[in-house]
Amino acid sequence: MKKTLFFLLIAPLLILSLSIASFADTSSVTKKKQTDSGLYITALDAYTEWHTNPDKVKILDVRTTGEYIFVGHAPMATNIPFKFLKADIDLTKMKPIMPVNENFVDEVRKKFNETDTIMVMCRSGVRSAMSVDKLVKAGFKNVYNIVDGFEGNKINIPESYNNGKRLVNGWKNSGAPWTYELDPNLVYHP
Repeated sequence: MKKTLFFLLIAPLLILSLSIASFADTSSVTKKKQTDSGLYITALDAYTEWHTNPDKVKILDVRTTGEYIFVGHAPMATNIPFKFLKADIDLTKMKPIMPVNENFVDEVRKKFNETDTIMVMCRSGVRSAMSVDKLVKAGFKNVYNIVDGFEGNKINIPESYNNGKRLVNGWKNSGAPWTYELDPNLVYHP
């Protein structure tokens, strides 16, 4: 009985992590995480690419500065928020109000060249997809969406006390290095 329950709880996680780790085409990427350029990578693969060639591959974290500071971040990731968090909630959607950073592309241009290989990360891959599209439209050439983001995807096992928590894949769960320590050259400050 215990083995069956264990298998029922773990099997979906293994299947999901294997499907996330091997993107062959856009049909494997959820619609919200798709980009016009069609360039996708997992967090672990992005770390491997950066580790292989840190002078050419850049990691861009587009989460809010609060997320970057308090949730943690990749130690080499430059933080430039794609959206800002307002101290208000949209009560009709029950979501935070997050206006787009109007200076996003200009801020990225200060840190990166249009020919750099840029791996873009947010919490789970949705804001990074929007960021990738904006950068490609602005002339950046090699911009990838890190589709599992920093925190990864949510567990969807209603019987589990971890249901709804972001514990599947993502930079933080992949074994790639992350930290709370801040480098003034990498954290966003306008």
